[in-house]
Amino acid sequence: MIRRLLAATAMAALATVAHAQDAGEARVMEILKTTPLIDGHNDLPWALRQHYGNDVHAVDLTRNLAASTPLHTDIPRLRAGGVGGQFWSVYVPASLTPLEAVQATFEQIDTAKRIIAAHPDAFGLATTADEVDAVFASGRIASLIGMEGGYSIDDSLALLREFHRAGARYMTLTHSKTTSWADSATDAPKWGGLNAFGEAVVREMNRLGMMVDLSHVSEETMLDAMRVSQAPVIFSHSSARAVTAHPRNVPDKVLRMMPEDGGIVMINLAPGFVSETVRAWNADRSAEDARLKSLNPGDPAAVEAGMTAWMQAHPTPQATLADVVAHIQHVRDVAGIDHVGLGADFDGIGSLPEGMGGVDAYPRILAALMAAGWTEADIRKISGENLLRVMRAVEAVAASKADERPSMARLEPEAAT
Repeated sequence: MIRRLLAATAMAALATVAHAQDAGEARVMEILKTTPLIDGHNDLPWALRQHYGNDVHAVDLTRNLAASTPLHTDIPRLRAGGVGGQFWSVYVPASLTPLEAVQATFEQIDTAKRIIAAHPDAFGLATTADEVDAVFASGRIASLIGMEGGYSIDDSLALLREFHRAGARYMTLTHSKTTSWADSATDAPKWGGLNAFGEAVVREMNRLGMMVDLSHVSEETMLDAMRVSQAPVIFSHSSARAVTAHPRNVPDKVLRMMPEDGGIVMINLAPGFVSETVRAWNADRSAEDARLKSLNPGDPAAVEAGMTAWMQAHPTPQATLADVVAHIQHVRDVAGIDHVGLGADFDGIGSLPEGMGGVDAYPRILAALMAAGWTEADIRKISGENLLRVMRAVEAVAASKADERPSMARLEPEAAT
């Protein structure tokens, strides 16, 4: 009898929680009918390149693809997630030569535009904040383009201008490797931040109205870019380093500067960035792999067997909704409600936090924030109002520079070595 009562009580409690979550998500969806949720970074174009040869018709994005493909993104799940605006990342690997990266990035811009053209009822291209509003008002998802990796300009401001003409509205200054003008967070530093040409890149981005994205860059590069830029900066897909000690995350020193800068930190969902447990496990796994390779040179089978045994003894931990909320809350606490946004990195990461299998995860995240005391006004800010404010500020700086000539700055040969 007691066991039955306890079981009934537990089931009632779970039902109450589930009902509250459903009610919270329903309230979120009502908010997102009039405020666009704008995700700062989605790698669907690269996923299509990797899995489908860049053919946007090789997979039916009008169907929910969760069970049949590795994709995190499709139109039904974007709608279920309340997404009203999306920056499509035109990422290419840092391992490419600069010239290869130029070609591949233009190809990725073409892919993004072909996704939009293939589904005109769902997507509309946007290059300004006003265009985001107009596309969203038409019932479609405003589609913007963001470059990931400054190596794609091949040290040429002329190419930077051409990428802007092609529709790119932010550029991440580095990816995983230090470039010839900016230090990466995950590579050996070379310039102590930005060198003189890197500063010229930032100034030309200001003149063009292109947002300076500091995800992936070193702390020194963050500080240099914020010093040089006359417009607010963005972190299109980063989290908080004080919560998870990954170098890709934003340190508190920089978060405290955001109110003066006016920029925004858009929270990434990569498990290794949002869970300290996962980050530490990843580091331990890498260390074990290196150890086994040093003990078994030329014997990949022994390394594989050793790693299999290690994985069995050390099960993969999972990030959770609570981890994600902790990062969002920390950025709000340190930088302020006006400087936090969402940039999940869907289709650019191999795994996701528990229960967040794709772009339909946003109502769950926002409902958890409301359960923690966030107001409707707060939800509107993190969803899209903060980013639209930043876009308009960047556009205003560009308008003030309309009479300036394009920069002729070049990378000095000695600076590239």
